[in-house]
Amino acid sequence: MTLRRTFQKILPAFPPLLGAFFIHSALGAAYVVPSASMKPTLEIGDEVVAIIPPYGWGTASLPFATRIPVLPHLRIFTRLPHRGDVVVFRAPANLNETWVKRVIGLPGDRIALSNGHVFLNGKALPWHEKSPYQAELTPGRFVPARRYEETLPDGTHHDILKLTTAGTLDTVPAFTVPAGELFVMGDNRDDSADSRVSVKDGGVGLLPVWNVQGKAVTVLFSWHHLKRLLLSV
Repeated sequence: MTLRRTFQKILPAFPPLLGAFFIHSALGAAYVVPSASMKPTLEIGDEVVAIIPPYGWGTASLPFATRIPVLPHLRIFTRLPHRGDVVVFRAPANLNETWVKRVIGLPGDRIALSNGHVFLNGKALPWHEKSPYQAELTPGRFVPARRYEETLPDGTHHDILKLTTAGTLDTVPAFTVPAGELFVMGDNRDDSADSRVSVKDGGVGLLPVWNVQGKAVTVLFSWHHLKRLLLSV
């Protein structure tokens, strides 16, 4: 009798829990930006809303995906991101971590970097210099940086940061993105362990499409903007 009463008490909680699980797994979820790799677009600690349906549904989006070793890496209604999309994904080096980067290359694209400039299918992505920027290398330590607007072949554009054009990540020999993988980069080009860095070296490497959880569409909350607001009061 006691067990039955207990079940009757907890039964009403199941629909809301199932609803929350459905929303998180099938429609979207909020993720916190863990690093400075997407500056100036996203700041450390920004909470971004990512929606799942644009790329189809995959088991990587399930909250418990890494807790079931035998869970297959499945996707249904799969659609590739567009170049320029900001995506959240399970980091290949640690599937318990969610990272965020921008998609630059799709399967079949020919990618190369020279002096920091991205060459996509043989053509350099043009840069347009914008206002100066102060990059924060470590908490409280700022250095001058250059802010550019980079334009993709379809005309979409985004801002990037550059400290130098002669860094270790500024030159990549030409290669073709394999099927089922993406070439992703951080907008903070000199401080991003992205597809230019192998998984064994702590980067993303070429990102398997399965790892993608959703498309980042808006910033829900930003500590950076809140701090600026408080300082201006």
